[in-house]
Amino acid sequence: MTVLDTEPAVLDTAPPAAVCTVLEQQRHGRPVGRDRYTISEVAGCTGLSVHTLRWYERIGLMPHVDRSHTGQRRYTDRDLDWLDLVGRLRLTGMPVADMVRYARLVREGEHTLAERERLLTAHREDVRSRIAELRSTLEVLDYKIDIYADARRRAEAAEGA
Repeated sequence: MTVLDTEPAVLDTAPPAAVCTVLEQQRHGRPVGRDRYTISEVAGCTGLSVHTLRWYERIGLMPHVDRSHTGQRRYTDRDLDWLDLVGRLRLTGMPVADMVRYARLVREGEHTLAERERLLTAHREDVRSRIAELRSTLEVLDYKIDIYADARRRAEAAEGA
């Protein structure tokens, strides 16, 4: 059973169309008609190293990956979807400990929905704060670039006169 096997019984709203489109585009990069991938294939598809995939499994971020009769890991499309979510959480700067906590909550089932919502809501606020900081920093960069561009144009005009 993977982390994604536990889903809310009732969804109040469908995911935004943009989210569905992005996920569908990512799925199109996977081989058609396949739902079993080796660790090397997953590493190639996700950009994560084999070492990182094993580490995720060891720390509980990538729980129970099925194994072949020879003991080789066999990832499913659900596992790849989960790794996509983990990658997005990493991009937002979520600490690994929080991601592991989230994975544990998902595995524990529906009685943790409220706690999962709180965790993600708090993280969303952190992300929004960082975005605001980045926008402010971008404004400073734009200001400085404009100063240099104006100075360069004045210098070029003086040379041409």
